[in-house]
Amino acid sequence: MYAEQVSVNDDEGTGPVNDLESELEEARRNISTESYPMSVGELTNMFTEGDLIIRPPFQRLFRWEPDQKSKLIESILIGIPLPSIFVAQDDEGRWELVDGLQRISTLLQLQGLLEKEGYPKLELTGTKYLPSLAGLRWDDNDGEQQSLTPAQRRDIKRAKIDLKIVQRESDPKTKFDLFQRLNSFGSKLSNQEIRNAQLVGVNSDFVAWVSSLAEQESFSALIKLPENELKRKYDEELVLRFLYLHTKDDAEIASIKNFQDGLEEFAINLALKFDRTFADEAEATFRETFNLLLAADEKIFGRWDPLKENFKGGFLNSSFEALAISLGYLLRNNIAVKQDLRQCAIDFWSLPQMTERFATGKSTEARLNLMVPEGRKILEA
Repeated sequence: MYAEQVSVNDDEGTGPVNDLESELEEARRNISTESYPMSVGELTNMFTEGDLIIRPPFQRLFRWEPDQKSKLIESILIGIPLPSIFVAQDDEGRWELVDGLQRISTLLQLQGLLEKEGYPKLELTGTKYLPSLAGLRWDDNDGEQQSLTPAQRRDIKRAKIDLKIVQRESDPKTKFDLFQRLNSFGSKLSNQEIRNAQLVGVNSDFVAWVSSLAEQESFSALIKLPENELKRKYDEELVLRFLYLHTKDDAEIASIKNFQDGLEEFAINLALKFDRTFADEAEATFRETFNLLLAADEKIFGRWDPLKENFKGGFLNSSFEALAISLGYLLRNNIAVKQDLRQCAIDFWSLPQMTERFATGKSTEARLNLMVPEGRKILEA
């Protein structure tokens, strides 16, 4: 009886198995890859000839410490296989590095090929199996440092690395998702660094535009992020959050089920179809929003302290969402706003749910569903 039931389902083409097959077929159509080994020397030549692209403005070159770099060289010299490196082919046939930045950058620095980027030739440290690597460099042109022997340099150049190549026929959104997944398996890059590193291959003008908004004077004066957050491009993520959310009404805000997924989808779609009309309108709203908020109080994104009658502490997402995103929505839709924005911020912090620290420990989705509608109610004239 069970066998007959399975047969009927197969004939009818229904059920979860067939649904999965359809999904697999669709997903596989979206990405085209191939794999083959390539020597370090060949990859080096591709880099020097401009056929292997690394984008330092959007991926910080090094997270590795000197001992980690030296362990990579040790692995090559003693014959330990290296993990695969992923590249994506662009429309001109060049390869853009997707995953493997630390390994490739280390090999290039070792050979002195990143000096123009401000990285001197790598001086190796002693390792577990090769303590005599300590103090060695690729070569010794100045006669001041010991160097690897010609045979050792050839061994490194001839070492093979397995490459996974995402072909240019692949769907750009799929390439973007691949980069995210590869870089989420370890603590390598922040969400925004991952976006930038891949989006620049889709539309570098879009990435530059977002970066320019993050440098806008009133915006940067208001958010006052610590240096480590700026390095991780959180200011640019806040710009994207504003662009993504300031067009949505309350029902659309409430319908967000996974904020980060929605933000990624918005970013890739906007980059693929970068519309200057939208960009000009959004930029005008962005500038007006933060100019008005800065004029109200430069600390307006902090928490209101009724005893000291001032905003205190650093930047808070809840304030940003309730004030900046809400104000941007009202301005974009030509809805009148109150004149005293500082008092609006005070009123926001006087809400019962805010005095109860509602936002603490809440998901982004739950927080947005409260902050944005409440902010709009308070700001609207």
